[in-house]
Amino acid sequence: MPLGPGDHEVRKLQATGGSTFTLSLPKPWVLNNQLEPRDSLRVDWRPSGALRITPLDHAVNIEQQIYFNFELLPENSLHDHLMGAYISGADFIQVSFDPKSKQALKHSVRRFLRSTRGFEIMEEGEAKVELRCLLNAGDMPLHASLNRMYLQVTSLMRDIITVFDGEDEEFISDAEERESEVDALLYLIERQVRILLDSHLVATKLNLTRSQALEYANLARCLERMMDHAFTITQHMTEYPMMIKEMSKTSLVECIPKWQNYLKELMINIRTRDSVRIEEARHHLKELQRTLLQYEHELLSSERSKKWMAQSLSFSESIRRLCAYSRDFGEILLNLKISTEMMRIRETV
Repeated sequence: MPLGPGDHEVRKLQATGGSTFTLSLPKPWVLNNQLEPRDSLRVDWRPSGALRITPLDHAVNIEQQIYFNFELLPENSLHDHLMGAYISGADFIQVSFDPKSKQALKHSVRRFLRSTRGFEIMEEGEAKVELRCLLNAGDMPLHASLNRMYLQVTSLMRDIITVFDGEDEEFISDAEERESEVDALLYLIERQVRILLDSHLVATKLNLTRSQALEYANLARCLERMMDHAFTITQHMTEYPMMIKEMSKTSLVECIPKWQNYLKELMINIRTRDSVRIEEARHHLKELQRTLLQYEHELLSSERSKKWMAQSLSFSESIRRLCAYSRDFGEILLNLKISTEMMRIRETV
C-alpha cells in the first residue's frame, strides 16, 4: 500500500562505510516534494528526540482559505465565523452574499477588521467580498505582544489611580479602546499559536516549542482577564462619579500600586524565570487577596448604605481578581521554567 500523509511504517537502519548510517526515504514522499538526487534536506533534532526532515530548497507556501455564504449562516453570526477563521489561521476569506444584505455584511466585516491585525479587504464586489491577511505569523514575536498587553493594562490602572487622586475623568475616557487593543492582541497570539502548531517554519522563526507557545497563549489570556476587570472599574467610576471621592478615602486604592509592583516582577521573569522571585511575587499577591477578603468581610458587617456596599464590594472584587489572574500568570511562568529544565532519561525495557 502506498505511503501517504498520516501513514507510518517501520524501516531498517543500514550501515555503510563502517561509520555512516543511512535510511531510505519513502518514494511517494520524494515524488510529492519533487526531489531529485543530490537535493539538500534539512534534518532537525527535535526536543522530543524525533528527527524532522524537510526539503531545503522546496519550501511550499500553503495558503489556508475558507469560503462563507452570508445567506446560509445563522443570523448575526458572520463576525463570529470570521473570528473563528482568523484564530484558526485562515490566510484568505471570501464571503458571498445577496446584494440586498450588503449593508448588514459590511457592518460585520468592519467590526472584524477592528478586532484583528493584518487582514485587509482585497476585493469588494456586488455579491462577494475577499479578505486577505498580510501579516506573516512568524513576524511578530509573542513576547512583544505580551509586553504590549501588559503596558495597556498597567497604564489604565495608573490612570485609575490618577483619577482617584483628583485628576479629571478624561484620563480614563479611552478605556474601551485600550480594552479592544488588548483583545486584538490576544486574538493575534491565539492565531499565531494555532499556526505554529501546524508549521515548523513558524515555530522555528518564533523560536518556540509547541508547549511553550501554548503557555504563552495562557499568559495572554491572563492579561486579557486583567484588562476586563480594569475596564469594569472604569465603568463604575464613569457611571457613579460619587464613587471616586468616596473610594479615594479607603485602603482599596492603596492596593493597586502593590499589585502593579508584583505583576511587574512577574513580567520581568518571562525572560529571567527566577523561581524564587516568581514565588515571592505570588506569595505577596496571595497576602493582598487575603487583605481584600478581610476588607469585604468587615464591609458586610458595617452599617453603610447598600449602594455604598455594592460599589465597594465590586471594586474590591475586581482588584482581588487582578491578583488572582496575576498569581495564575506566575504559575504559568513556573511551568515554562520547569519544562525547559526537564531531563529526558532513556530506560531500557
